[in-house]
Amino acid sequence: MPSSHTAAAAALAASLAVTPGPASDAFAIAAVVAAVVMYDASGVRLHAGRTASVLNLIVTELPGDHPAAAAAAAGPAGRLREALGHTPVQVVAGAGLGGGIGLLVGLVHAYVARRGGGGGTVGPTTAG
Repeated sequence: MPSSHTAAAAALAASLAVTPGPASDAFAIAAVVAAVVMYDASGVRLHAGRTASVLNLIVTELPGDHPAAAAAAAGPAGRLREALGHTPVQVVAGAGLGGGIGLLVGLVHAYVARRGGGGGTVGPTTAG
């Protein structure tokens, strides 16, 4: 399953690359946020999930009188959550999906803005 967080961050960055442009402050911030989200999804959270699976295995091997053995006795409710993070392939899939959608939305927004419709603008506006 593609990373939905990565897809959202990539969509935002891609749409901002089209509408205000790649030289804008908004795009720069969105690109950095997207990079942090992708790193977190495939690195930190993935390894936290792998650590949780090892800890769950260790807890099942503890003697019954150990204080942490109560977690093993509690069954699935006492186990650490192992399904954290995404594989690099899932992160790339999320970035591709989100980037494509964001690019499409940005292009549609730019087209509508050029035709004078839509009513929405990006950036400062003047009241008049």
